[in-house]
Amino acid sequence: MEARILDQFRAIVGDRGLISSPEELHTYECDGLTNIRVMPRAVLLPNSTEHVQGIVRICHRERIPFVARGSGTGLSGGALPVENGIVISLARMNRILEVDFPNARVVVEPGVINLDVSGRVSPRDYFYAPDPSSQSICSIGGNVAENSGGAHCLKYGFTTTHVLGLEVVLSDGSLVHFGGKTLDTPGYDLAGVFVGSEGTLGIATKIILRLVKRPECIRTLLAAFPSTNEAGAAVSDIIAAGMLPAAIEMMDNLAIQAAEAAVHANYPSCGGLLLVELDGPLAEVEALMTHVNEICRSNGASEIRLAQSEGERALVWKGRKAAFAAMGRISPNYIVQDGVIPRTALPQVMSEIERLSQEAGLRVANVFHAGDGNLHPLVLYDRRIPGQEKAAEALSNSILELCIAAGGSITGEHGVGEDKKKMMSKMFAEPDLVTMQRVRCAFDPLQLSNPTKIFPTPRLCGEKPGEYVPHAIESAGIAERY
Repeated sequence: MEARILDQFRAIVGDRGLISSPEELHTYECDGLTNIRVMPRAVLLPNSTEHVQGIVRICHRERIPFVARGSGTGLSGGALPVENGIVISLARMNRILEVDFPNARVVVEPGVINLDVSGRVSPRDYFYAPDPSSQSICSIGGNVAENSGGAHCLKYGFTTTHVLGLEVVLSDGSLVHFGGKTLDTPGYDLAGVFVGSEGTLGIATKIILRLVKRPECIRTLLAAFPSTNEAGAAVSDIIAAGMLPAAIEMMDNLAIQAAEAAVHANYPSCGGLLLVELDGPLAEVEALMTHVNEICRSNGASEIRLAQSEGERALVWKGRKAAFAAMGRISPNYIVQDGVIPRTALPQVMSEIERLSQEAGLRVANVFHAGDGNLHPLVLYDRRIPGQEKAAEALSNSILELCIAAGGSITGEHGVGEDKKKMMSKMFAEPDLVTMQRVRCAFDPLQLSNPTKIFPTPRLCGEKPGEYVPHAIESAGIAERY
């Protein structure tokens, strides 16, 4: 990168806010998807909205692509740098700006760690509901980009349910505000458009979040089944009974082995383990938990335990949330995949995954947000064995095709990013993809903001006459410029 441009960046963020040496840049060459790596030309660490605006204005003027990055825990390559581009790390923008208990709102910067929000408001018996497995290290900005979920999204919803407003720097450096502190603002739901857009529409610099009051009672049950088929049947019966648990998680035997090796959560050894959590008024939770117990027994549960203390409950969830990272205990390499299927299709899909696993000669561990059909198959392999990495990637793609065939999706919460963009054309027809591109072009006509992500064959806005009609944001009249 030209020295004059680096000097312009340095003038905004200072010497300590600019990283340009090859040795330091290696830290940012990938996110949690480590098998794809690209070296950025530079990394900028702003500590204010004004800094972000200044950086993006230079990028716009010089036609430099940029990628916003939070903690780098994403698993789809969403924060992967792009060729000849820069990374804008928001890690230093980590302040909780306002806590409004009377209205159950909190305003944060994008670098705030997910779990720190609940930590800040827990003394008043509030919490922030979206809880990805990486919540102790992932950032709110990254959660917004990927519309992250977590174990408790079954009852409480994904990130989009809890984001009410956004301050966003667009790709030309202008500042816009979407939504606000009220539950519904007039006009188009642009906050809803932005959440889950994977950094392709701009950079969120302030985020208004909804807080949730902690329920009176929380109970967590573990049930051991011979296989995931019986566990899946229990899940379907629980939902069919009209219950809405706070969470229903499932782990197969390989996932249990890995979690036990890492955390020693004292899980029973079984083919399928269910974690069912209920919350609400004490009398209601106790009555429903009795019903859950009966349903698990009727579906062949060999062992049922109820966490007897907050410490036991915390250990149960520590094991589940450690499952991805713990897989390194039983396999040198693995691919974490993310797909969605209808709950009722779980037995058939699991049987097909097992068949594909045997055909490929590779093990697949399975962790589920079973209540909403979000699968996390982990394809285990050894990169040192010639051909295994390619076989693992092929198996991973076959599992996603299986999810599509079952009426599901190629992602539930990890996003498309770089990893799964080739699968988008298998799920969507060309007119659908063209419409999505038009939205992107309306926000970012030059496609500088996280380009190359999501779409399998990205085109320049207006490349095909009559197909793309890019509009500047002000001409579309969709947001006020500042």
